[in-house]
Amino acid sequence: MNRPKRRFARYAVLAAFLAAVAGPTAAESQTIAPIDALAVRVAGDGQRTRFVADLTGSVDFSVFTLADPSRVVIDLPEVRFSLAGGSAGEGRGLISAYRYGLISRGKSRIVLDLAGPVTVDKTFILPAAEGQPARLVVDLVAATEVAFMAEVANFRASLAPPVGDDPAYVAGNDGVATIVIDPGHGGIDSGAVSPWGTLEKDVVLEFARALAAKLGETDGYEVRLTRADDTFIGLSDRVSFARAERADLFISIHADSFSAAGVRGASVYTLSERPSTMRAAELAEAENRSDIVAGFAIEEDTESGVADILLDLARRETMNFSNAFARNLVEEFGERVLLHRIPLQEAGFRVLMAPDIPSVLVEVGFLSNREDDRLLNSTDWRDRATDSVVAAVDEFFRVRLARGVD
Repeated sequence: MNRPKRRFARYAVLAAFLAAVAGPTAAESQTIAPIDALAVRVAGDGQRTRFVADLTGSVDFSVFTLADPSRVVIDLPEVRFSLAGGSAGEGRGLISAYRYGLISRGKSRIVLDLAGPVTVDKTFILPAAEGQPARLVVDLVAATEVAFMAEVANFRASLAPPVGDDPAYVAGNDGVATIVIDPGHGGIDSGAVSPWGTLEKDVVLEFARALAAKLGETDGYEVRLTRADDTFIGLSDRVSFARAERADLFISIHADSFSAAGVRGASVYTLSERPSTMRAAELAEAENRSDIVAGFAIEEDTESGVADILLDLARRETMNFSNAFARNLVEEFGERVLLHRIPLQEAGFRVLMAPDIPSVLVEVGFLSNREDDRLLNSTDWRDRATDSVVAAVDEFFRVRLARGVD
């Protein structure tokens, strides 16, 4: 494939990529004193429940409630959670379960799933004293559904309307294809967890990093990652990021899980209102709950009229390109890695909904299968699988250039 030479772009991409994954410099590390979460616990009953987090220092925090499903959210500055049990725990009383983790650089979140409607009675920090850690305390009391929904409504009313959340897409025409790679989940949202302890958010990040490095070595591509570390990114933010980068292709990387341990292999999904299989519909529903897992409210789309017509026209062309790339990828996967028995499927994934960017979601394997779990943690398998994606990308843009499509 002959592409315009943009070596400076390649080096800029690699430099930015390496800087993102390298973390803070030694000098920066000396000035940062992050707070550690030492332990968390839940006490109480169905009338009053207390959530306590032991911290190495006092922090500013905020607490709010969300519905559908009912949750209490605690936002904090960046906290290191070095707790047993991964990123979640079981509750008691009014709290059915809880989870915690990063939701963005410099910001952490604890989400309390509720067993019923509550009001937030008291929230406070007890400073460290006499050898005891600082303690973050949130007291919940049972409430009526009306009182709970009123509290949720007050919080939503306090939110300012988003500004610039959906930047206009302007197609690039500089001879360089911009590819956005999206490692699914992250931070507070672990995604699927294998019976052997593998976290989806970790294996897809390693896959995305390896793929970005390979594509970044090729003249004619600029590569961007929606996340380069263990940070949560909202679904709409992933789409907005791709549009702001004027992406020519969007590839979201995930790892599946299924109740039947014998199911395995890679598969590729494109966007459709009508899922190709019941399993595709279930998977899309699960992936679309990522924002809920991280404690975000879900807003309904408000597009209408002429905007709907224009978006529909754009989506038709985009979906044709998405389907072409998906077929390329399935073909390339078939030469190097095991495919699922139905390797090409469709469903309503929110992360694929950019109307003007060809987009696919790749399930690289099943964490519920022991052999797939082993392969997903294998550098040799990852090398073969990312070679497949690079080959599919090359073919996709070769055909588009041959047809004169920017």
